[in-house]
Amino acid sequence: MNSDNKPEATIRVEKRMNGRWAFVLSYRGVTYPAQGQFSTQLQAQAVAHAAMKLLQKRG
Repeated sequence: MNSDNKPEATIRVEKRMNGRWAFVLSYRGVTYPAQGQFSTQLQAQAVAHAAMKLLQKRG
Protein backbone atom coordinates (compact mmCIF):
# COMPACT_ATOMS: atom_id res chain seq x y z
CA MET A 1 0.00 0.00 0.00
CA ASN A 2 1.12 3.51 -0.65
CA SER A 3 1.07 6.47 1.70
CA ASP A 4 -2.58 7.26 0.88
CA ASN A 5 -3.59 3.81 2.21
CA LYS A 6 -4.90 2.89 -1.23
CA PRO A 7 -3.89 -0.46 -2.70
CA GLU A 8 -1.35 -0.33 -5.51
CA ALA A 9 -3.48 -2.69 -7.58
CA THR A 10 -7.13 -3.69 -7.72
CA ILE A 11 -8.66 -6.60 -9.59
CA ARG A 12 -12.30 -6.78 -10.59
CA VAL A 13 -13.67 -10.05 -11.98
CA GLU A 14 -16.89 -9.82 -13.93
CA LYS A 15 -19.21 -12.14 -15.80
CA ARG A 16 -19.76 -11.27 -19.46
CA MET A 17 -23.08 -11.38 -21.28
CA ASN A 18 -21.97 -14.57 -23.03
CA GLY A 19 -21.51 -16.33 -19.66
CA ARG A 20 -17.70 -16.18 -19.71
CA TRP A 21 -15.53 -14.46 -17.10
CA ALA A 22 -13.06 -11.61 -17.54
CA PHE A 23 -10.96 -9.41 -15.28
CA VAL A 24 -10.15 -5.71 -15.16
CA LEU A 25 -6.84 -4.78 -13.56
CA SER A 26 -6.00 -1.33 -12.20
CA TYR A 27 -2.38 -0.78 -11.26
CA ARG A 28 -0.95 2.50 -9.98
CA GLY A 29 -3.83 4.51 -11.38
CA VAL A 30 -3.83 2.85 -14.81
CA THR A 31 -6.86 0.71 -15.67
CA TYR A 32 -6.19 -1.99 -18.23
CA PRO A 33 -9.07 -3.16 -20.46
CA ALA A 34 -11.01 -6.29 -19.59
CA GLN A 35 -9.04 -9.42 -20.40
CA GLY A 36 -10.06 -12.98 -21.06
CA GLN A 37 -12.86 -15.33 -21.89
CA PHE A 38 -12.51 -17.72 -18.96
CA SER A 39 -15.00 -20.48 -18.26
CA THR A 40 -14.83 -20.08 -14.46
CA GLN A 41 -14.47 -17.20 -12.06
CA LEU A 42 -11.53 -18.94 -10.39
CA GLN A 43 -9.59 -19.11 -13.67
CA ALA A 44 -10.10 -15.39 -14.21
CA GLN A 45 -8.92 -14.62 -10.66
CA ALA A 46 -5.81 -16.78 -11.03
CA VAL A 47 -4.73 -15.16 -14.29
CA ALA A 48 -5.47 -11.68 -12.90
CA HIS A 49 -3.22 -12.32 -9.90
CA ALA A 50 -0.46 -13.63 -12.17
CA ALA A 51 -0.75 -10.49 -14.33
CA MET A 52 -0.59 -8.31 -11.23
CA LYS A 53 2.58 -10.07 -10.06
CA LEU A 54 4.21 -9.48 -13.46
CA LEU A 55 3.36 -5.77 -13.30
CA GLN A 56 4.79 -5.56 -9.80
CA LYS A 57 8.05 -7.19 -10.96
CA ARG A 58 8.37 -4.67 -13.79
CA GLY A 59 8.12 -1.89 -11.24
